[in-house]
Amino acid sequence: MDFKEGEILYFDKPLGWTSFKVVGHARYHICRHIGEKKLKVGHAGTLDPLATGVMIVCTGKATKRIEEFQGHTKEYVATIRLGATTPSFDLEHEIDATYPTEHITQEMVEETLKRFVGCIEQVPPAFSACMVNGKRAYDLARKGQEVELKAKTLVIDEIELLEYAMPDIKVRVVCSKGTYIRALARDIGQALQSGAHLIALRRTRVGDVRVEQCLNPLEFKEWIANVE
Repeated sequence: MDFKEGEILYFDKPLGWTSFKVVGHARYHICRHIGEKKLKVGHAGTLDPLATGVMIVCTGKATKRIEEFQGHTKEYVATIRLGATTPSFDLEHEIDATYPTEHITQEMVEETLKRFVGCIEQVPPAFSACMVNGKRAYDLARKGQEVELKAKTLVIDEIELLEYAMPDIKVRVVCSKGTYIRALARDIGQALQSGAHLIALRRTRVGDVRVEQCLNPLEFKEWIANVE
């Protein structure tokens, strides 16, 4: 393998790791392996620390392909807890409000999910990397400032209810670049006349790359030792 000319690696990001940590971990072990101090390494799509799954990492000249990979369709399996919200719409923050769920049925959930298929408008979460007047939204939100983000048009190709175990539902989502599954959880909660937040997220596919094909970063040191 020629990491300077460019290689594309597929990782299954562990829970709790930042996307930045995956890139740094890969860069460190590749540089040690090839005896270089520097190497261009980047990833094609951030995953939140509390999410797991497919992360595409490009090295050397292959970093020019990052934008191409970012544009690929993505598939996620998300576990959403109904009846409560958090400021970030996931487990990064404490619950800030609770809502009734007694009126929600499986049929209601299935019918509601259908409304999200196709071209939709989605307001990104305030706790996101979106830019607001040259600053990251999450930096402003963490300082307690009001963050107003504009709705973005995106495409949900498929959304399927995998499990119904109130107050939790598990859904499979196939979507376009720029979709925030946390924001989708928020919107599903509102559409069910309740509230919701994300409690687990796994990216199972990016383009044709499935999570089953991915390397565990914790095993990367051993893997690269056997690379020619």
